[in-house]
Amino acid sequence: MNEYIIKLLCKQFELEEEVIRFVNDKEKLIVEKFNRINEIKEYNQYKIINSMQKSRLSSTDFNGSSGYGYGDVGRDKTEQIYAKVFNTEDALVRPTIVSGTHAITLALSGLLRPNDEFISIAGSPYDTLQKVIGVKGDQKGTLIDYGIKYKEIPLDNGKIDIEEVINNISEKTKLLLIQRSTGYSDRKAITIDEIEKVIKAIRDVNKDIIIMIDNCYGEFVETKEPSDVGADIMAGSLIKNPGGGLALAGGYIVGKSNLVEQVANRSTAPGLGKDCGLTFGTTRATLQGLFLAPHIVSEAIKGATLMGIVYKELGFEIIPDIDDDRSDIIQAVKFNSPERVVEFCQGIQAASVVDSYVTPMPWDMPGYEDEVIMAAGGFIEGSSIELSADGPMRDPYFAYYQGGLTYEHCKLGIMKSLNNLYINDLIDKNKLTL
Repeated sequence: MNEYIIKLLCKQFELEEEVIRFVNDKEKLIVEKFNRINEIKEYNQYKIINSMQKSRLSSTDFNGSSGYGYGDVGRDKTEQIYAKVFNTEDALVRPTIVSGTHAITLALSGLLRPNDEFISIAGSPYDTLQKVIGVKGDQKGTLIDYGIKYKEIPLDNGKIDIEEVINNISEKTKLLLIQRSTGYSDRKAITIDEIEKVIKAIRDVNKDIIIMIDNCYGEFVETKEPSDVGADIMAGSLIKNPGGGLALAGGYIVGKSNLVEQVANRSTAPGLGKDCGLTFGTTRATLQGLFLAPHIVSEAIKGATLMGIVYKELGFEIIPDIDDDRSDIIQAVKFNSPERVVEFCQGIQAASVVDSYVTPMPWDMPGYEDEVIMAAGGFIEGSSIELSADGPMRDPYFAYYQGGLTYEHCKLGIMKSLNNLYINDLIDKNKLTL
């Protein structure tokens, strides 16, 4: 980094010079990893271009409709493109799906019936989904309220316990759920290779059970998606990876056509399914975001890798580790103190381009059991493909960092987070000068 950039960072962003130089020094340890990240980006970029071309995307597809949404060609074209990108028979992509949790809930509630059982085979799912299921909280209308049975299989040393999963499948078991991403846990994201191994083992004993993937944070991190290795249905959010920072809202479900049809009936009404529903003028942003997604995801992964090496070199435990295979964009740092988590997140917020002057604090966020602190200053509110970080206020006090539309913005976030810890004596300052 040139000296004039260092001077600008010190003056304009109130960074300590020791912090800047430390981050730059650690960056040198990981730049060779960027070559592999770029290869994955290139592969996925060509895949998306090909999907748009084969779908004959036209400028007229960006025109919307009104009322019921009959004949919304842009909506239909978007779903056709998503099905091609994810190598599935069909897709449901709607701006009215408000979050990843909503997309997953639609899929589960569309596919499961009273007395059906489903099993989370990657341990406990994300906090918000536990309330959807009904194992946490006291909400009405949960899956358990509707007579759906639920079990979960703990991971075995961070891996899916295939033997235990197979032993727990019964005649009532209709669906197996795999959460690909780390979530608020201390495990690594589950790789495509592991998902493929699990699916093959299950198919050897049961060909009919539905295998569903919560794909949030994992899209375009690898060259394959779970649907490429046998997953029946997947769900995710458009304000995460596939939205590319441009999608205003929405979620997607992709998979086998008979399964997507059931979910579509749940999202509107039986007999209406995918044929109704407005896009509210969002089609252009949704597809342009998808076009940019491989590049944006690669920038976020580079930022996560830099975050990992910086905090590892300071002595903190990180998940995933630097040489681990990545399968989501999240970098977790184990801080072992609430003060560090708060200062870290406040540093990320201070690096944001929107609401940089806001000071986030832990609060009782809807859908969570513990207080949560969230740093998010994006152009799209709540967009976690943009520079963001969060963490529940519970031991051992992990902070979860993700996103960043440009690598430079990621780097600034890392420097601001570290600067907060530095000036508040929450790290060993001697390690920055060794």
